[in-house]
Amino acid sequence: MTPAVAAPGAVATYHGPVAARDLGWTLTHEHLFVLSPELDHDYPHPEWDADRVVGEAIARLEELWRLGVRTVVDLTVPGLGRDTELVGRVASQVRVNVVAATGWYTDSVLPPYFRTHGPGRLVGGPDPLEEMFRKDVVEGIGEGSVRAGVLKVVTDDPGITPDVSRVMDAAATVHVDTGVPVVTHSNPHRRNGLEQGVYLLERGVCPDHLVIGHSGDSEDVDYLLALLDLGVTVGMDRFGMAHTGDDDTRVDIVLALLARGFATQMVLSHDSAVFSRVTPPSWRSEHTPHWSPDHLSRRVVPRLLAGGARQSDLDTMMIENPARLLAPVLRTDAA
Repeated sequence: MTPAVAAPGAVATYHGPVAARDLGWTLTHEHLFVLSPELDHDYPHPEWDADRVVGEAIARLEELWRLGVRTVVDLTVPGLGRDTELVGRVASQVRVNVVAATGWYTDSVLPPYFRTHGPGRLVGGPDPLEEMFRKDVVEGIGEGSVRAGVLKVVTDDPGITPDVSRVMDAAATVHVDTGVPVVTHSNPHRRNGLEQGVYLLERGVCPDHLVIGHSGDSEDVDYLLALLDLGVTVGMDRFGMAHTGDDDTRVDIVLALLARGFATQMVLSHDSAVFSRVTPPSWRSEHTPHWSPDHLSRRVVPRLLAGGARQSDLDTMMIENPARLLAPVLRTDAA
């Protein structure tokens, strides 16, 4: 099937191109299924049942629709077991738009294939990461028709290793060529979002199409202000994720930044999953009972409003900012 061609500014979703203005209330950093293909093939997880989990995902997304959510960005990329066929089974049966992502999830080294393929390497040829990311965005992922609407990169404790820099360089190049946004996984406790931001901006990524993810785990307002000074958007995107921080602090930080006038540079989400092999459902139910994609709507938004946030602030963070970020930037500086 030939992927549908989006009009300028339209966002690729499993439902086809959607005008950015029609995305509505958007969760910008979520996952449906976080898997591990090599483990799953030979050592299946005892809590995994594809049909049951697909049914649960459908139910969750339909519940989100009833709560007013209209779009969910699934940031599951290779390295986290991206399976667009499985997600497509869900997306075809729900009203919520689901946006697919490309990139590669590694905070240190890439698989051996990448060590031999690429310019100056044993086998040579073009950079396979760049080719993969571009195909996912322009043509479609795998044999399917869904195109990626987001590029994702990762840095964590090891920093920008040589392999991580390859992923970031490829993502920056494809962003410049296609205009799709870049979202990061950062470690705010190491303040490495600043390093990410500078690195990507120097390689041509537009600041208003760059999200430094997981920034909401930081309690360091000075660090967050330094990020915001770069012109990027900060992802306050782990509500309910109790093992990385508490929601009282996350709410207070969002309110503090709203009071300083930064509504236009924040997005809110959960980084939750319907099923994750990393933190399976039984563990989540015991340790992170509110780490689910309805948590913002049910519990966090009322607390933000009670703390002084205005409805217009929420609309900016949840509707206007995602629409700006996800609409591919139309560059005017190309020769």
